[in-house]
Amino acid sequence: MSEPALQAEKRDAEDELAPLRSRFVLDEVVYLDGNSLGALPANVPDRVADVVRREWGALRIRSWDESGWWTAPERIGDRIAPLVGAAPGQIVVGDSTSVNVFKALVAAVRMAGEDRTELLVDATTFPTDGYIAESAARLTGRTLRAVTPAEVPEALNDRTAAVLLNHVDYRTGRLHDLPSLTAAIHARGALAVWDLCHSAGALPVGLDEHGVDLAVGCTYKYLNGGPGSPAYLYVRRDLQPRFDSPLPGWNSHAEPFGMSPSYAPAPGALRGRVGTPDILSMLALEAALEVWDEVGIDAVRAKSLALTDFFLHCVSAYTEPGRVESVTPERHEERGSQVALRCADAGEVMKELIARGVVGDFRHPDVLRFGFTPLYVGFADVERAARILGEVLA
Repeated sequence: MSEPALQAEKRDAEDELAPLRSRFVLDEVVYLDGNSLGALPANVPDRVADVVRREWGALRIRSWDESGWWTAPERIGDRIAPLVGAAPGQIVVGDSTSVNVFKALVAAVRMAGEDRTELLVDATTFPTDGYIAESAARLTGRTLRAVTPAEVPEALNDRTAAVLLNHVDYRTGRLHDLPSLTAAIHARGALAVWDLCHSAGALPVGLDEHGVDLAVGCTYKYLNGGPGSPAYLYVRRDLQPRFDSPLPGWNSHAEPFGMSPSYAPAPGALRGRVGTPDILSMLALEAALEVWDEVGIDAVRAKSLALTDFFLHCVSAYTEPGRVESVTPERHEERGSQVALRCADAGEVMKELIARGVVGDFRHPDVLRFGFTPLYVGFADVERAARILGEVLA
């Protein structure tokens, strides 16, 4: 047995999170794409079947009250809150990440005031965030400037209304410094809007601790909510009375069943709701989040770093020098829960890896991306993935 394989065996035996693997539907494939779509939690199918057959099939419309459908967006938001360092009452679940980015950005501009005429957006952002930022700027009559996160402190000025940043770069896995960047944004009187899609459920975020104004995130990656599961919106408690949503739907009305022709916003995080909640996927998400009742985010972060460190070690052991280049930072404080490797024929390499039972993904033009979900990925998975990568590259 090779040195990395012996290490993997020892580490798996010592892993306090290893029992959680049984809480997911897995097979012999090494699944390292949970940063795109998390694995299926084993309790979700029965929960969804009950929702369909009993709550919808038997109770029908009574379930809005008797089964708690109506309060699901804020109830599930409170389950997500500890994973991103937020107290209850500040997160509402619903809509997509893109829609929530739009709500957050336009609301931030409205709170910033008319003299704040510029929006800053992460130049390395996932494309949809950039598209939404451009539209929000156009609709609010602001200018938009794209800068890298490192350039934000120097780019800020007295005209900056808000800054939209990604906590983790989706290509490279680089973790940006949320505390210091938020502090810099606040020092210039602007609002900080953070996209947590690639960090929530993988590492501590600290929204309340660091005074983040607004945040959004998806739930189908490290939170394992399922394909297209609803996203969430965080609005810091003291900002909620000023949160002016650009999408004032009936679900966020102070009296949603009053059917008033004029809009009056509900109090608190409920202002982030829009239309009728997507109950089937929302309750699947609620079931998926039950696994977090047994684990803390700090333990998940510790294992995440151990997994990514071990993967880089194994890649070095199994591949020829110079065949691949890691573009993920080595320093723990700059690394999310993924490793991105650059190689010239990355697209074909990933196809062959998948054919051999190692599932990651390819990012144009030359990046192999591997996501490590500590709830169900083990060290033997990591060793096997690196060993097969070495075989494919050879």
